[in-house]
Amino acid sequence: CYNNMMSASAIPLYAQIEESLVARIASDLHPGDRLPTEDQLIDEFGVSRITVRRAVQNLVARGLVVTRPGRGAFVTAPKLRQPLTELTGFVEDMEAQGLAATARVLRAQEITAPAEVCTALELPAGAPVMLIERVRLANGTPLSFDRTYLPLELGRGVAEEDLENEPIFAVLERKLATPLREASYALQAVTADTDVAALLEMRIGDAVFRIERTSYTDGGRPVDHEVLHYRGETITFTTRLARRPPSTTSAR
Repeated sequence: CYNNMMSASAIPLYAQIEESLVARIASDLHPGDRLPTEDQLIDEFGVSRITVRRAVQNLVARGLVVTRPGRGAFVTAPKLRQPLTELTGFVEDMEAQGLAATARVLRAQEITAPAEVCTALELPAGAPVMLIERVRLANGTPLSFDRTYLPLELGRGVAEEDLENEPIFAVLERKLATPLREASYALQAVTADTDVAALLEMRIGDAVFRIERTSYTDGGRPVDHEVLHYRGETITFTTRLARRPPSTTSAR
């Protein structure tokens, strides 16, 4: 039986359970799924409660699961560290971390631009724009819900492409001769509302990174305004900042 095999091994029991659960997470479980309960693991492996708890604590330390008091242990989503040092898109970010990036397009529709979008894209009030909504996935796990607003003529060209497989940045630069030179970012901590929670397979009220990003082409012309919603537990943004030398007249 499984317990006899474990007992005959020189590897500690908690480590064997840990690796068995790692394999299960890699093959059968998905982010948000609950691990078997402590009692179920005790029965399955024929070990003590303290052994099971040590195995689960090690999984927590490895960032593979998170424990929720009174509810159990749950599989986490992939952990990402995103440096804010240059303008990159989702696909580039995921590929840099060895993850397969895909997208699910929810809609591509011409709308009247909200006031804040008109301001960001430097359009007159009430101008039409193309709105594209997508869920972005890494290794099949939904990580981000994106709303992208584009000036209408440019947006029509983007919407004609296969956005399930082609990122908007690549379409703009490679097919529509619109190089992206820089972008402005605004990051805010918010909580998932009903729609975002459903799309990203989260609980309502879970932490979300809300990012507003406006990208500019030659001459500082804004061509792409996005509102991105990242699962809060999946990503850490990093940067490195230089300090301006203190003025000799103001130094104290």
